[in-house]
Amino acid sequence: MRTGCLFFEKGAAMKNKSAPEAADAKAIAKAIMENVYFISLGCAKNRVDSEHMLGLLKAEGCRVVPRLEDADVAVVNTCGFIQSAVEETIDTILEVCSKKGKGPLKRVFVAGCFVQRYGYKLLNEMPEVDGWLGTGEIHRIAEILRDPPGEAPRFHINRPLYLADHHSPRVQTTPFYSAYLKLAEGCSHRCSYCLIPALTGPFRSRSPESIVTEAENMVERGVKEINLVAQDTTMYGRDLDGHVGLENLLEGLLEIPDIQWIRLFYCHPRRISNRLLRLLDEDNALCPYLDIPFQHVDPTILGKMGRGGEGESPGNLIERIRSRTSRLALRTSLMVGFPGETDQAFQNLVDFVRWAAFDHLGTFIFSPEKGTPAARLKDPVPSEVAEERRKILMAAQAAISKRKNREMLQKTVPVLVEGLSEETDLLLRGRTAGMAPEVDGQVLINKGGGMVGEIVPVLITEAHTYDLVGEIL
Repeated sequence: MRTGCLFFEKGAAMKNKSAPEAADAKAIAKAIMENVYFISLGCAKNRVDSEHMLGLLKAEGCRVVPRLEDADVAVVNTCGFIQSAVEETIDTILEVCSKKGKGPLKRVFVAGCFVQRYGYKLLNEMPEVDGWLGTGEIHRIAEILRDPPGEAPRFHINRPLYLADHHSPRVQTTPFYSAYLKLAEGCSHRCSYCLIPALTGPFRSRSPESIVTEAENMVERGVKEINLVAQDTTMYGRDLDGHVGLENLLEGLLEIPDIQWIRLFYCHPRRISNRLLRLLDEDNALCPYLDIPFQHVDPTILGKMGRGGEGESPGNLIERIRSRTSRLALRTSLMVGFPGETDQAFQNLVDFVRWAAFDHLGTFIFSPEKGTPAARLKDPVPSEVAEERRKILMAAQAAISKRKNREMLQKTVPVLVEGLSEETDLLLRGRTAGMAPEVDGQVLINKGGGMVGEIVPVLITEAHTYDLVGEIL
């Protein structure tokens, strides 16, 4: 996501100033009256943070500037989860900073997980950056941009405890018909490979009243699809007083008049209740979609990941889900190349994927992140072996996806129209309730007309590996 804004000081700040002070204030105000370009890296949860920062800037008089070439100030909201994300972040920051002095760009500010991960050492490593904000300090974005140019870089980093709510300003950057709604901040799991608890702080839920109010506001402005996100959505409410849980929250959201689609992301496999499955199966406003990041299925690997122990096995969970409902589209993410992953452990994973027949699957290669227990484990898997395993998994999933798509032929399904196809203006594109934005496939529409943001019935006439083709009835 790349956006921008024009930032300016309110005239009231000039009152009751001496002449020198007024002159200084005018200089500062002029510095603040600059075009601000915004870059957001990383996941959907990071996008929500970026939208809140944009909202805070807009509250100070912000207007969008769509191009870096027109910017006097740039803000980069970063990801620092794994090494590839760190490399992308560094490349982006350096690319933006290289524009300073070659055009109107004067200052660059950096926020988010990358700042939280590397801390004050960044002041020396990247002196060209003018200010830094950790994950718990994003609400200070307007404050740090107010600093006059040329002063020493400001650095705000503390233990992340900030929790935005429905009162927090926010500018939606997704299409008008689809939005992300963050239920909680932080994570209290201790997966051995993951830095997220250190980067985002402990799990802390928003109040159900705040979430319902924000959802109501979304529906009022035309949002058709609300995507619920957190580090673990099924853990929602367990840190709150009273009998609050995800199921209670969903029941409250379903009472909102005219709500169309509610989608769940990031559901931990240990907390998929029968009550949740019943809600997903019975209420049409809940998308028949469940994102469960298993990461692996081999018991030994899960134990080393810190995701093992007593409880339901991945296979038993899939059987329980399938026995209760056949309409759910299941998504998962899996890791290959974890230290100690033998050929047999990987084969167990392949067999599981072929048996479970996920509708959507993402894979990634283990990254030994400094500061995590997994980075110190022995028996590393060579990178070329891990890459080959990733390709094998994706090939298996491609065959499953193509088969499942063929089962959709001649069926009529609701499709959310998103606009023209990126490949040709002769086709519309959209998604079924079983396809999430940005990460899953699409439906290409070659007959009939529909308005962007409208949910229409589409007859599926063609099936490809990841995409469907159909006509509006």
